[in-house]
Amino acid sequence: MPPLSDGAAQTLTARVPDTAAGRRFDAVIAELFPDFSRSRLSTWIKSGDALLDGQTVRGRDPVRGGETVSLTVVLDTQTQAEAEDIALDVVYEDDQVIVIDKPAGLVVHPGAGNPTGTLVNALLHRDPSLVTLPRAGIVHRLDKDTSGVMVVARTLPAHTALVAQLSARGVHRQYLAVVVGALVSGGTAHAAIDRHPRDRIRMAVRDDGRDAVTHYRLSERFRAHTALECRLETGRTHQIRVHMAHLKHPIVGDPLYGGALKLPRGATPDLIEALRGFRRQALHAQTLEFIHPASGEALRCTAPVPADMQRLLQVLREDARAAQAAAR
Repeated sequence: MPPLSDGAAQTLTARVPDTAAGRRFDAVIAELFPDFSRSRLSTWIKSGDALLDGQTVRGRDPVRGGETVSLTVVLDTQTQAEAEDIALDVVYEDDQVIVIDKPAGLVVHPGAGNPTGTLVNALLHRDPSLVTLPRAGIVHRLDKDTSGVMVVARTLPAHTALVAQLSARGVHRQYLAVVVGALVSGGTAHAAIDRHPRDRIRMAVRDDGRDAVTHYRLSERFRAHTALECRLETGRTHQIRVHMAHLKHPIVGDPLYGGALKLPRGATPDLIEALRGFRRQALHAQTLEFIHPASGEALRCTAPVPADMQRLLQVLREDARAAQAAAR
């Protein structure tokens, strides 16, 4: 289905297969028009935009088989934010998706504290038709001070397909994290996460939380820190940050979960300065792989490690070399 502008309409038709006889209309129409979510289709059934042989029916009404379903697709404004001319680093773009490299410091969604200057504002300036999509096409998010690659849908079918992939854990999301402590091996953090019981800004590991799984492996070891490759199996708020803090290896610079600054014995002046000056979580979304919603082909996008994390890693390497030289 081609993209629609705000308020535009298009009528789609499909034949109900004979094998669907006796099934509910809402279940059948969801199979006939898989590009749209069940909630959106339910809305159109109730509004009379989904007809069975030209007649309005209820979602629970059975079909006989052989009827014609006509669906009038009307997309109205879903996102109220204002468009703003904010530069974006686009990694990949076509008529279905935009993949961007989000810098640290850029808020994704407008909110009470950030009504403007967000990724949503920037996206609406780049593509005004995104007002017709939930959250301007954003299907997953990165924290304000986490950098890296994100995918945004440009059409409703693409949005539906990407949300389904995320729900089915079919999207590969790999992060680079610098954590406190010299780990000796990788592993898996499988601990449920939900809102902190007392501090509503924070998330926490909770027995009654939502299932959360993070796989991590060693990328580079230093004297008292480790660079990790972290892969998300689920996508809970602050997931990697919470899981690493739960394992007693918080992410360097994390203002919510990092705790007090820890300096290795005999740290070089450059390392002390680098650790004290790193004021955001050292977390970068490095790789994103998903199935393209139109072509069905696997798409792999990467974002280079930002300069501040490159500098941190370099200073950690130099500190390790200096310690080895002093021990000789």
